[in-house]
Amino acid sequence: MYLKNLVKIRKKKGWSQEKLAREANISYNTLIKIERNGIENPKIETVIKLADALNVTIDDLVGRKNK
Repeated sequence: MYLKNLVKIRKKKGWSQEKLAREANISYNTLIKIERNGIENPKIETVIKLADALNVTIDDLVGRKNK
């Protein structure tokens, strides 16, 4: 699952990578790898934490349009 909108959403909120990692309770290194596409299939638990921290849906993160 590629989180193609993660960086865009994070930057729109004005958050640094450090702040998002802290708010999502994930490691900074994990976030860096996800943003650089080093982890193509992050654990669903991690994706949920990121979505919750950013107050968006998983669909928003992956760029899936509502049908």
